[in-house]
Amino acid sequence: AWLKLGRPDPVRLVELGPGRGTLMADALRAARVRPDFIDAARLHLVETSQRLRARQRQTLAAAPLVPHWHDRADDVPEGPAIIVANEFFDALPIRQYQRSQGIWRERVVGLDAEGALQIGLGTGVLPVEAVPARLRGAPDGSVLETNAVAAAVMEGLAGRIWRDGGLILAIDYGYRETAIGDSFQAVRAHAPVDPLARPGEADLTAHVDFEALAGAARRAGATVFGPLPQGDFLLRLGLAERAGRLGADKDPATRERITAEVTRLVAADEMGDLFKAMAVAAPGLVPAPWG
Repeated sequence: AWLKLGRPDPVRLVELGPGRGTLMADALRAARVRPDFIDAARLHLVETSQRLRARQRQTLAAAPLVPHWHDRADDVPEGPAIIVANEFFDALPIRQYQRSQGIWRERVVGLDAEGALQIGLGTGVLPVEAVPARLRGAPDGSVLETNAVAAAVMEGLAGRIWRDGGLILAIDYGYRETAIGDSFQAVRAHAPVDPLARPGEADLTAHVDFEALAGAARRAGATVFGPLPQGDFLLRLGLAERAGRLGADKDPATRERITAEVTRLVAADEMGDLFKAMAVAAPGLVPAPWG
């Protein structure tokens, strides 16, 4: 992407929600094959958690670039940017609406008779024109999720890309098209838990609506590619060939482990289909693996 952008110097290398910093550490290690890119890049991490910032600082201690942290994507300095959002949009807050007697009423959190948290229907209503036409006839009880925050973030990022040049790569689990379904979930200690059972102690997520994200990016003037299923995306980028080279001189147990890891990433019944990859680019830029 940097070469296709005309090798801008400087270029902002940005990750949204970098987690432990592992993805960026791997990316920078691979990028060493282009020392001119490393020289031109300025690393920016958008992270609000001080605990995770400390972990990222540790992971990236030996990286060729010094990270700069920001609370918001809007705080990253202007200029051409390559932006990575891996499992970022799924963590942004959603609203849910449930169809009841033909009306889409907002689901809210309240208290039951014993004082425990429960989900019920509130007074908020989703206008019918905000519901995709193909879903307006859904039966009563159907749940529709919206994510205005994710759309606003994407529209802002895409506007920057349109103005300054660059590329956004979003990888997440979710729907290719807006769909009916309650995908709100919580994970604690690597296991699913009741989202209302221990508030503040679990990670809350929901499936990403890539159709809505793409619409937000196009409204800002950017070009959208995909989404592709993660399996297709990685295989088009050469995952199978890379795995073959990694295992060529290894023992059978190591080759078996590599094969299992590849399968987990690309198999349709594991991560390969549920996870999607979508690129948002400045007009005229066609990113790999789309061109």
